[in-house]
Amino acid sequence: MLTVHPEVAGVLRAGGPVVALESTLVAHGLPRPDNLRVAREVEAAVREEGAVPATIALVEGQLRVGLDDVALDAIALGDGVVKCSTRDLAIAAARGATGATTVAATAHLAAQAGIEFFATGGLGGVHRQAAATRDESADLVGLARTPIMVVCAGVKSILDVGATLERLETLGVSVVGYGTDRFPGFYLRDSGHPVQWRVDTPGEVVGILRARARLALEGSALVLANPVAEADQLDPILHDRVLLEALAAAEAEAIRGRDVTPFLLGRFHEHTGGASLEVNVRLVLANARLAARIAVAASAG
Repeated sequence: MLTVHPEVAGVLRAGGPVVALESTLVAHGLPRPDNLRVAREVEAAVREEGAVPATIALVEGQLRVGLDDVALDAIALGDGVVKCSTRDLAIAAARGATGATTVAATAHLAAQAGIEFFATGGLGGVHRQAAATRDESADLVGLARTPIMVVCAGVKSILDVGATLERLETLGVSVVGYGTDRFPGFYLRDSGHPVQWRVDTPGEVVGILRARARLALEGSALVLANPVAEADQLDPILHDRVLLEALAAAEAEAIRGRDVTPFLLGRFHEHTGGASLEVNVRLVLANARLAARIAVAASAG
């Protein structure tokens, strides 16, 4: 059921560098028509660093690893594009649906295709009030059982970052900071939590991946936390104010479950005058470039 774009398949057969990209950001994370432009910019950024991009999605029931222009247009601009985590893939495929893949689903399909490197914006995680609601992203369990390296800007700051890090530790998912001793908070460089391990070059990351392979530890993901550039982060005072107001609004409107994240991110976009969206785009581009540089270093031997 998995269709790999010919260019991606050819590069993988040759042992070349490929970077997987998620499609939920394209379909649900950015407004139209900017989402299509940004999707193409992210793919271009991967190519500029010497790797081949493989945006992953479900198109009319077909699981695609690497999208042509028609398929990317359908994901970005089509109506009724469903959000697919791993639990949804088989159902959506059987029904012939068109869907955008989350971090968990993208990582799963990428690994199935033999792709080792994945770039995204921010991971899902443990939601605030999870002690009562048990609300936790499937991204965490997905990463615990998927052999892939994912470059991200930490977890979304609307989540319980400390609890998410504890959960990743319990699940055996390795977390390493890239050029930082602090775990990033998506819109912010520093979530307020440290990381135990740090690397500063693509070569160091490749060394870790090879050590994991020798020790047969590739059953779970390696999370590489890459903070947004200091000049690009959201103003911390504005961030904290908008976050508190958004959380209060979600509670007042009884927003629950999978509706919480898009609601809070929408409030951020609205109440920061679009600044949060600009940060999101910049960090995704930076993560794509870093993942590509690591993939190139790994393929070079």
